Amino acid sequence: MKILIVEDENKTADYLQRGLSEQGYVVELAHNGPDGQHYALQYEYDLIILDVMLPGADGFSVLRAIRAAKQTPVIMLTARDRVDDRVKGLREGADDYLVKPFSFIELLARLQAIARRGRGQDPMQIGVGDLQIDLLSRRALRDGKRLDLTAKEFALLATLARRQGEIISKTVIAEQVWDVNFESNANVVEVAIKRLRAKIDAPFRHKLLHTIRGMGYVLEARDEDAELE
Repeated sequence: MKILIVEDENKTADYLQRGLSEQGYVVELAHNGPDGQHYALQYEYDLIILDVMLPGADGFSVLRAIRAAKQTPVIMLTARDRVDDRVKGLREGADDYLVKPFSFIELLARLQAIARRGRGQDPMQIGVGDLQIDLLSRRALRDGKRLDLTAKEFALLATLARRQGEIISKTVIAEQVWDVNFESNANVVEVAIKRLRAKIDAPFRHKLLHTIRGMGYVLEARDEDAELE
């Protein structure tokens, strides 16, 4: 899940970026209204966290520009606990509203609620063979045993699971999980795949994570006779 934070207070922006990154989200920052509007319209995000009081253009004007072009979910932040501000934000098209200071846990809960609504019929649980992945609670079990995954390892597994049976290139994985582009000789993805494979495959007889040479990786359950790696 890729999130844009538009927040001019560096301390708040850094806190949110660090906390959400630790939860496995890909996070980008903008520190003023014009930059936030540009990023929101130019790129695709799963959710935008938008402060009301911004230099250059306030959050309400940025929200109006976003809603004129797309329906990306938006959570608005404000230091002003005024009913008319909250009503204005919701009428302008905000999906939710938080008043500073707020609990990070509450932000996560609201973010997850919006994600559930947006996904519609997209399942929150994915099964690949005897591997079960709960995208909401961020848990993965194989053969009934809990897998000890880091935030990035879970994000990588979720990316592969959502497109199970499909070969995903290193470039696509890097963009989805790390939000970076890198040269072809970089080994970021290879190292991450190796660590993930050690946890989800090494202790088990049947392998689920497969390397397709020259193309990328695929997560799928195969017949034992077809497992060549």
